[in-house]
Amino acid sequence: MVAITPTTRAKIKGYLEGFIRGLVEEYKGREILLPTSSSEYLSRNSSNGELKPFQAALVPPAIIRINQFERGLSTGLGNSYEECARLIALDHHQDVRRGMDFKLEVSLAAFAEAEIQKQKYESAVGKDGNKPSLKQMVGAVLDARQNDDLSVKSARADLYILAKDGREFLFEIKSPKPNKGQCLEVLQRLLRFHALRGKKRPQTQAYYAMPYNPYGVTRESYRWNYAINYLPFDEAVLLAHEFWQIIGGKTAYKELLDIYFEVGRENSKFMLDSLAFEL
Repeated sequence: MVAITPTTRAKIKGYLEGFIRGLVEEYKGREILLPTSSSEYLSRNSSNGELKPFQAALVPPAIIRINQFERGLSTGLGNSYEECARLIALDHHQDVRRGMDFKLEVSLAAFAEAEIQKQKYESAVGKDGNKPSLKQMVGAVLDARQNDDLSVKSARADLYILAKDGREFLFEIKSPKPNKGQCLEVLQRLLRFHALRGKKRPQTQAYYAMPYNPYGVTRESYRWNYAINYLPFDEAVLLAHEFWQIIGGKTAYKELLDIYFEVGRENSKFMLDSLAFEL
């Protein structure tokens, strides 16, 4: 059984084609003046600090434009993962929301405990494996709840899923190479999700979702030290196929990547013509 139905496949393909064409339109109109000489280039000013004299001397403007497009594409891909995950999950789950806002009454003590647990986790890094587990931290947050300090607090999940068996999944879909600060920020947010929902695992499961593994196929191949050290990696992180399997099943990751490949092949000439030759 396929993870992505023909109807959903068509929706994803249409979305990705629109995404690519919109980005091409944005970048193909950018004027990149070919330097006539070192003196001419060194007389230029840039309010955005984008002058790169040695690069400009070596690289044709068309290649610079393509490079800028690639950087913009990399930034925008995060949104594409979220939307594709939403479209796939709609066929497999009871309810699916992208950019889901939770605004609920919560104990201030529990909300504050999420910050305390984050700080404890950071302090424990490198201390002979004495870092608390995610289960322990969630338990501490929920145990800190009081009845006389309730206040309305809010948080947003990149993707929310209510499974058919009633379990809730909340995902922070981020880069597979986060820095230390990003790891700790997401850890705090995952704990606060549990505080807002008032539930432990498995009823509520909050994750840092990495849409792909930049190091290879297996979890064991992953080598980014910040994520490994500053997140409860085995409990809190879903890597590549682990995330997509929850979204749509065992073959969802490969099927989705096949669609990306198809869109790339079908639009490659359009991208090159528009960006390199300005047709």
